[in-house]
Amino acid sequence: MSLIKKTELQDLTIDQIDQTINDIRKEIILIKIKNKTKQNIKPHELKNKKCRLAQLLTLKTLKQQPKN
Repeated sequence: MSLIKKTELQDLTIDQIDQTINDIRKEIILIKIKNKTKQNIKPHELKNKKCRLAQLLTLKTLKQQPKN
Protein backbone atom coordinates (compact mmCIF):
# COMPACT_ATOMS: atom_id res chain seq x y z
CA MET A 1 0.00 0.00 0.00
CA SER A 2 1.54 3.26 -1.05
CA LEU A 3 0.90 6.57 0.62
CA ILE A 4 -1.89 8.75 -0.69
CA LYS A 5 -1.04 11.75 -2.83
CA LYS A 6 -2.05 15.21 -1.70
CA THR A 7 -4.03 15.81 -4.89
CA GLU A 8 -6.19 12.74 -4.23
CA LEU A 9 -7.08 13.98 -0.76
CA GLN A 10 -7.91 17.56 -1.77
CA ASP A 11 -11.16 16.48 -3.43
CA LEU A 12 -12.64 14.98 -0.25
CA THR A 13 -15.28 16.84 1.72
CA ILE A 14 -15.02 17.21 5.49
CA ASP A 15 -17.75 14.57 5.96
CA GLN A 16 -15.84 12.09 3.80
CA ILE A 17 -12.65 12.86 5.70
CA ASP A 18 -14.42 12.25 9.03
CA GLN A 19 -15.79 8.92 7.80
CA THR A 20 -12.36 7.82 6.57
CA ILE A 21 -10.75 8.88 9.86
CA ASN A 22 -13.24 6.77 11.83
CA ASP A 23 -12.65 3.76 9.56
CA ILE A 24 -8.88 4.00 9.91
CA ARG A 25 -9.11 4.35 13.70
CA LYS A 26 -11.21 1.17 13.83
CA GLU A 27 -8.67 -0.66 11.66
CA ILE A 28 -5.80 0.49 13.90
CA ILE A 29 -7.65 -0.79 16.98
CA LEU A 30 -8.25 -4.16 15.31
CA ILE A 31 -4.57 -4.45 14.39
CA LYS A 32 -3.57 -3.66 17.99
CA ILE A 33 -6.01 -6.28 19.30
CA LYS A 34 -4.56 -8.87 16.92
CA ASN A 35 -1.07 -7.98 18.10
CA LYS A 36 -2.01 -8.35 21.79
CA THR A 37 -3.65 -11.73 21.16
CA LYS A 38 -0.48 -12.99 19.46
CA GLN A 39 -2.04 -13.24 16.01
CA ASN A 40 0.08 -12.60 12.96
CA ILE A 41 0.08 -9.00 11.83
CA LYS A 42 2.08 -7.06 9.31
CA PRO A 43 3.78 -4.22 11.20
CA HIS A 44 4.02 -2.05 8.09
CA GLU A 45 0.22 -1.98 7.84
CA LEU A 46 -0.01 -0.33 11.26
CA LYS A 47 2.64 2.20 10.28
CA ASN A 48 0.89 3.02 6.99
CA LYS A 49 -2.51 3.43 8.64
CA LYS A 50 -1.08 5.75 11.30
CA CYS A 51 0.59 7.83 8.61
CA ARG A 52 -2.60 8.05 6.57
CA LEU A 53 -4.55 9.00 9.70
CA ALA A 54 -2.09 11.83 10.36
CA GLN A 55 -2.46 13.03 6.76
CA LEU A 56 -6.24 13.08 7.01
CA LEU A 57 -6.26 14.85 10.37
CA THR A 58 -3.92 17.51 9.00
CA LEU A 59 -6.07 17.96 5.90
CA LYS A 60 -9.20 18.25 8.03
CA THR A 61 -7.57 20.96 10.14
CA LEU A 62 -6.49 22.87 7.04
CA LYS A 63 -9.96 22.69 5.50
CA GLN A 64 -11.63 23.90 8.69
CA GLN A 65 -9.43 26.97 9.04
CA PRO A 66 -10.97 30.17 7.72
CA LYS A 67 -9.28 31.46 4.61
CA ASN A 68 -7.63 34.85 5.00
